[in-house]
Amino acid sequence: MNFCCSAVLAFKDYPHTPTTANRTCLEARPDVGGRNKLRQALSIARLLLPIGLATATEAVDDDTMVTTRYSASALHFDLPNGAANRKSASPRKRKSDVNPSIESSKRQKMRETDITRWRCLDEKGRLTWHYLENDEAAAEWPQSDADKWYLGLDLGMPELPKPEKPLDAVRNGLTFFEKLQLPSGEWGCEYGGPMFLMPGVVFAWYVTKTPIPWYKATEIKNYLRARANPDDGGWGLHIEGESTVFGTSLNYTVLRLIGVDADEPFMIKARATLHKLGGAVRGPHWAKFWLSVLGVCKWDIVNPVPPEVWLLPDWVPIAPWRWWIHMRQVFLSMSYTWSKKWTCEETDVIRALRQELFVEPWESIDWVGNRNNIAEIDNYHPKSWLLNTANWFLVNIWNPYLRAEAIVEKAEAWVSKLVDMEDENTDFADLAPVNAAMNTVVCYIRDGPGSYTVRRHVERLEDALWVNKDGMLCNGTNGVQNWDTAFAIQAVMEAGLAEDPRWRPMLTKALGFLDDQQIREDCKDAEVCYRSRRKGAWGFSNKVQGYAVCDCVAEGVRSVILLQSTPGYPKRLDDQRIFDAIDTLLTYQNSSGACSSYEPTRGGEWMEALNAAEVFGKIMVEYEYVECSTAVITALSLFSQHWPDYRTDEIKRIKTGVLAFIKRSQYPHGGWYGSWAICFTYATMFALESLASVGETYENSSYAKKGCDFLIARQREDGGWSESYRSCERDEYTEHPSGSQVVMTAWAVIALIRADYPDIEPIKRGIKLIMDRQQPNGEWLQEAIEGVFNKSCMISYPNYKFTFTMKALGMFAKKYPNETVV
Repeated sequence: MNFCCSAVLAFKDYPHTPTTANRTCLEARPDVGGRNKLRQALSIARLLLPIGLATATEAVDDDTMVTTRYSASALHFDLPNGAANRKSASPRKRKSDVNPSIESSKRQKMRETDITRWRCLDEKGRLTWHYLENDEAAAEWPQSDADKWYLGLDLGMPELPKPEKPLDAVRNGLTFFEKLQLPSGEWGCEYGGPMFLMPGVVFAWYVTKTPIPWYKATEIKNYLRARANPDDGGWGLHIEGESTVFGTSLNYTVLRLIGVDADEPFMIKARATLHKLGGAVRGPHWAKFWLSVLGVCKWDIVNPVPPEVWLLPDWVPIAPWRWWIHMRQVFLSMSYTWSKKWTCEETDVIRALRQELFVEPWESIDWVGNRNNIAEIDNYHPKSWLLNTANWFLVNIWNPYLRAEAIVEKAEAWVSKLVDMEDENTDFADLAPVNAAMNTVVCYIRDGPGSYTVRRHVERLEDALWVNKDGMLCNGTNGVQNWDTAFAIQAVMEAGLAEDPRWRPMLTKALGFLDDQQIREDCKDAEVCYRSRRKGAWGFSNKVQGYAVCDCVAEGVRSVILLQSTPGYPKRLDDQRIFDAIDTLLTYQNSSGACSSYEPTRGGEWMEALNAAEVFGKIMVEYEYVECSTAVITALSLFSQHWPDYRTDEIKRIKTGVLAFIKRSQYPHGGWYGSWAICFTYATMFALESLASVGETYENSSYAKKGCDFLIARQREDGGWSESYRSCERDEYTEHPSGSQVVMTAWAVIALIRADYPDIEPIKRGIKLIMDRQQPNGEWLQEAIEGVFNKSCMISYPNYKFTFTMKALGMFAKKYPNETVV
């Protein structure tokens, strides 16, 4: 106990400080004599985290941590409904809620976070947030410009000369954007938007009894308040969506678990909306799963997720190895927990939630009868007759009569091994926070509290957390570092500024980051755990996460080739490493000629009949994407210019197949549907780039002409373009109610320039809007959300307002060097 207290006393002054892995950051900061203490304290505290830190902390100072195991009525906020704030109090615990060893009758004090104490730590592309309570630590580690920008603080940058030409605007943009480059050479940003991500993390903390520092609890509350629907107080599937049972039930539960009182006005409002929607019994499958893990629902309400499906031979058409990677990994760990029917320790707050989340008395709920009761607003993809039939068979025939214990044990053991393989291949970062949180629970059930697997998972959950001006959120992955860095490089190249000595240090650092982040080996036991080739690839975020993505490989190798073929830049990647990337890139093409995202398509679209998620579309298998296919063809075209004799026939064949796919995917109105950003504007940019890469433009291609005409017909009077996320949901072009968007305007301008659209005037009008929206310090302000996945869920790409705007301006400046626009 004395050891634990000493560790926490040291750790308390520096709650989250840089680790030894980040040598760049440490060497850049002055040493005031406390570095070894910081390292030792952090190491000790990480080891203590779910096994003894709560005990040690409360023995030292009842004010430091929220233990997550407290009463149903813990915190009270005297704040207006929906108001974001930075005040918080730690909870009062009752004996029935906590282990006697960590009981305390002392009410913890109200606390207020100071936004200037947050720091984003860059450890070779791993980005984590840390709150410095100690004045000495805060002084030793000052906020960077990037920190301030992420948090919505003023960078204090002076006004720049008003641009006279588009290239001047690019230079102003780079002057600002350069300030946001991180020590490892990348650009980071939040990747938020979905409102079901943070609940999984908080639930994993709760069930594993992981302490939540007061400042995290405060910032989570702040964010959820800020993102509550201003009309009804609920939460949706994503930040711009209507309130749903999924979003409202889970985020309300998060707030209760971290200590918010049920009688708060904004909680009352949210609860009323949930009840109006029918209560938590009308939530989709993932909501019912998590609430059953917590013990708020009974497992009878969850449709079956049998691990036995993982025992199916690979030749079976529905075998899990054929599923899309995200579906595969989520249902992997979900099946283990479902099979165990495991529920966390019952506490007062759990008992209170049973009374708060439902319209009817908890004791009288027909759990079985509500399995398929889904609120209309949540039911984007209703269950098919095939899935309903399969569920009926599993519930009524398989489970009671055929599900032998030996089969269950074998299935659970195999699923457990696959979970371990996922953890090993990603160093516990996992594919994304959804399966990371679920894997954490699996390890807690299987290995117990205090095990290495649980401790490492808890530490890795930090990788997906982010802090912005509204509070703490959870990113869709552990970042977008590789992706945004590649686009930043290309933006400068398109403007013809790469040889300008002013920008060479910035680009050299970016090249160094891509060098460091290239994945140099395939997964261990790749065939056993259904993983594809990845040697030579780049992932979306960093190499630790380790999942190669088709367009990330393409944009990564393209950026490297562009820079390394420019005078003045080092050759960080030799030819063989470039060839490794191309070899992996060539594996993504399907028999149709098109390319997928994480791996080639392994199953047909008919498998959507087994889509059990309800809130998403096109989630069961890999699909073919205009964006990914374009990234491949453009990267291969550039590669062949430098290495014309390498796998020439195969490259020619893949380009022919991609081109045919692009042409047959064009909609009758002339646009293309985008699967990874909004929507027709985004994909049409990529499609026209594909056509241009093989010489097809407005003048000689009916496809390119039709695509340009589609964009021109949708240009607004102010010169911009404005597309709503509703386009993704409805599969038809829908304008955004807020008007022109700078990012979509950039996409449209890029598309028109690529296609050699003959009339400069519409392009000039778009360029003028982009320049007019640029701020005096060189930045562009955030507008509507930019990204999407699975048709129904939106996600943020804040750096797009720099990379694509500068790319559009640079392309215009290069094509029309004498045009001033303004």
